Amino acid sequence: MLAGSCVAVLLAIVAGLVLAVIAALAEDPDGGEASPVAGRATRSLSEQDALAAAPMPTAEPEEALPGPLSSRAAEVLVLPRPSGVGPANVASGFPRTPEGALAQLAAIDVTAMQSGSMDGVRDVIGAWAAAGGPTPENWSGVVGMASLLSGAGLSVAGSPQLAIVVRPVMGLIKGTVGPDFAVVCVDLEFTVTLERTARMAVADCQRMVWVEDRWLIGPGPEPAPAPSFWPGTDAAIDAGWRDLRHA
Repeated sequence: MLAGSCVAVLLAIVAGLVLAVIAALAEDPDGGEASPVAGRATRSLSEQDALAAAPMPTAEPEEALPGPLSSRAAEVLVLPRPSGVGPANVASGFPRTPEGALAQLAAIDVTAMQSGSMDGVRDVIGAWAAAGGPTPENWSGVVGMASLLSGAGLSVAGSPQLAIVVRPVMGLIKGTVGPDFAVVCVDLEFTVTLERTARMAVADCQRMVWVEDRWLIGPGPEPAPAPSFWPGTDAAIDAGWRDLRHA
C-alpha cells in the first residue's frame, strides 16, 4: 500500500532530514546566555560546540506518527514574520534574534522540502549555507530528498503527482552564544501525497549564524538530534516543544 510505503520511507530518512552543518563563522559572536534547555553559553567556540552537542530528549520512531493530542495547552513561542523573499524564494528578512533564527530555519526547511525535487533542495542549500558549509552534494536535506524520491520510484525531477506540504508547528530555542549564534529546533509536520497520503513529524535542530544581514545554517558538527514527536501530543509538550505563533 502506497501510504504505508511513504511512511516507511519517511521513517528511514528522519535522520537524513536533519540538515548537516559544517560552515565557517563570519565573525566571532559576542556574549550571551543559553535557554534553560541547555544552560548558560559562553563566547568560546568550544561552548558553541558544547551547546550544540548537549543531549536532548529521545523519541521512538512511531512517536513521529499521528497520535492522540494532549488536552494540555503547550507554551507558545512567537516568531517574527518575514519582511521579504530571499535567494531561492526562501522567506527572509527575519530579525537578529533567536526567534528570527528559528523562523529562518523553518523557512529554509519548508522551501527546500516542498520543492519535491533535487534541484529545489540544491538551490536552497546553495543559497542558505555559510561559506565552507554544506553543499548541494553533501547536505543531508539533499540526501533526504534523494531517499524520498527513490522510495517513491521517482526521478530527480519529482512528479506532478507528488505533493509535499511542510508545516512548522512546534519549536524551541536550545540556546544562544551572543547575538550571532543560536541553536534552534523546529518540529515539522510532513504531509506526503502520491495517490495516497502519509503524515509524520520530522524535527530539525541546527546551528544558525548571523552573516551580514541574515541568518544562515552555521558551522561545526550538526547538533544533537531533536526528538520527532507528533505536534501537540503529551510527549511533545513534555520534551519542551512549544507551539509556534506569528507576531
